[in-house]
Amino acid sequence: MSSHREAPEISKDPVADSTDLYAFVSPDRPDTVTLIANYLPFQLPSGGPNFFEFGDDVLYEIHIDTDGDGHPNLTYQFRFETKITNENTFLYNTGPIDSLDSENWNRKQFYSVTKVEASGRAQTLARNIPCPPSNVGPLSTPDYAALAQQATVKLKSGERVFAGQRAEGFFVDLGSIFDLGTLRPFQQLHVAGKNIFAEADDGVNATDRMNVQSIALQIPLDHLRRPSTSYGVKDQRSVIGVWTSAGRRQVRVLQGAKNSDVYVGPFAQVSRLGNPLFNEVIVPMSQKDLWNTLSPAEDKRFAGFVEQPEMAALLPALYPDVFPRLEKLVKAKTPRADLVAILLTGIPAGLIDGFQNNTGDVQSDMLRLNTAIPPAKRPNRFGVLGGDLAGYPNGRRVTDDVVTISLRAIAGLTFPLIDAKFTPDDAAGAVEQGLSAADVTAPFLKRFPYLGVPYDGFNNPV
Repeated sequence: MSSHREAPEISKDPVADSTDLYAFVSPDRPDTVTLIANYLPFQLPSGGPNFFEFGDDVLYEIHIDTDGDGHPNLTYQFRFETKITNENTFLYNTGPIDSLDSENWNRKQFYSVTKVEASGRAQTLARNIPCPPSNVGPLSTPDYAALAQQATVKLKSGERVFAGQRAEGFFVDLGSIFDLGTLRPFQQLHVAGKNIFAEADDGVNATDRMNVQSIALQIPLDHLRRPSTSYGVKDQRSVIGVWTSAGRRQVRVLQGAKNSDVYVGPFAQVSRLGNPLFNEVIVPMSQKDLWNTLSPAEDKRFAGFVEQPEMAALLPALYPDVFPRLEKLVKAKTPRADLVAILLTGIPAGLIDGFQNNTGDVQSDMLRLNTAIPPAKRPNRFGVLGGDLAGYPNGRRVTDDVVTISLRAIAGLTFPLIDAKFTPDDAAGAVEQGLSAADVTAPFLKRFPYLGVPYDGFNNPV
């Protein structure tokens, strides 16, 4: 979770594993949209001497759909190249790294950015952009924030980019959730937990003090709209769909001791991510690897799992008498049209005052963002469910509590959107994982790339 090790095969290929995707109107630059795609989960900061980096053999992509057909109208491609400067040392660095061109840094990584239009026209926007190093410690990387700033680049085409290590910002209580669906704030009500726990407890952020590899992209709004045209909130043209993916060449020929493997054929998609938790808790394990290879335009085949999600049936079973109204919905096999709207089509106008992020009838898992909704002055971590229309499921900000939002939606809190006669269980509006952005040790930034400075190996207790 949100998409960490969510499918059997991609869990064996972490460098290509899409972990989280964020899309929001930039709070400090509201004439831009920020997209952040994270990869390579659960990085132990002290994991040297081979510290973490992007894969030179992986094609990383951020896709943007502007017309709602589940196909990209715009794709940004990122390709990486690693260079070793000293072939006679095992060390990542031989002294302090005080700049991105430091001679003390032995393993540097660079990348190119290519913009691909729906027609197939490709334009390379930049080459040889440097990544910052991993955050080794106070002696090796004494001013890491400065290194990251040096690696933040504004392209001539107007976009701002960053690619490198950041602090993991996704907060989730993995230890409890995967222990038979326990939620610590509700643990004393669990069918098995009631015999173990006397009272509720706070959540534990299992991903805290871990790092990820982030690709952050800030795009001027006029790149996503017709020139000099501003669309209103009600206009469907204000809504974009976003997903990220990773691909590998179809054939790899191992060269053994020559250390010069050969990669042949087109890139095959091995990972993708739109809405958080979609492949994690909606798609059955037997189809997770398949889902990772498909385009969002093919997601209609998974609509049945959205209409009747397994988690909706598990909540009443795991917490007896806590979700009686949800249980009736499940037993009646009532299709969850509310979840279909949230995850596959976007929420149409007329259901929530001043809001819509509908992209049409094509069912596709994309993170949908209405770019005409300005950033909130006081963000609410529950997003749209908390009355904050600038938050998830309208895009996703780095501080949104997407686990709790998803749990509440699955528990029936959003069902009145399509059936005004339905009254959700009291627990539907109270169920949560017991965490917030305050449980992330590294502070989020108020500026691009927004995710915090990565944890260093020297000071990290993990």
